[in-house]
Amino acid sequence: MRPKDSQVSIIIPTYNEKEHIADLIESLYANIAAPLEVIVVDDASPDDTADIVAALQYPRLRLIRRKARGLAAAFHRGILEAQGDILGWMDADMTMPAAVMSQLIEQLDEHHIAIGSRYVEGGSDNRHPLRTLASRAINTLARIMLKNAVRDYDSGFIAIRREVFDYITLIPFGYGDYFIEFIYDAHRAGLRIKEVGYAFRDRSVGISKSAPSLVGFFVTGFRYVLRIFSIRMRFITGRD
Repeated sequence: MRPKDSQVSIIIPTYNEKEHIADLIESLYANIAAPLEVIVVDDASPDDTADIVAALQYPRLRLIRRKARGLAAAFHRGILEAQGDILGWMDADMTMPAAVMSQLIEQLDEHHIAIGSRYVEGGSDNRHPLRTLASRAINTLARIMLKNAVRDYDSGFIAIRREVFDYITLIPFGYGDYFIEFIYDAHRAGLRIKEVGYAFRDRSVGISKSAPSLVGFFVTGFRYVLRIFSIRMRFITGRD
């Protein structure tokens, strides 16, 4: 169950998400009990995403406008400004359901971290087969190299107790690869991690930020692999 008397802060990074952002925010407020703070960190979207958020009327809905771009850095900025005892973050494209975020929060009475997972019981990855295959390959590599039982290392869908940051730091660099390092560090710190299965579906409108083209898809995957090897070398050389 949700830890007693806890305030929740959900951080949503945005770049050109005008089709989804209002529906996502509405869904969060419908599925997560107050007190709830929703922080949208917009990276100067040219499609007026930020203006749509600014016009919404919800309690404790906050908008941060950035001129820079970068997914991990956007999450980091939102975390720095969040006031909740529980922090969650997720994509803005409606591929990660608000109802599942509520389920993740419920796990934090017994765990430090709860991950929305495509690759445990109850989960599925319903994207294009090439993207699913690549994600499974990256996760298999991460489990082998980092010697950990986590099944969805590049999920990016998470709820945590704020106290997690007493033990580890989110490194604000990279795209989804930042999440691999964050979860690895949490495991090394002995934090309790729970994966909750959910059905992941590709975005219905707009272009994926992680794979805007075939070239971008392979470049992103290569960066993930480099990050995994970098983390492993950090462990081997004793810099953990």
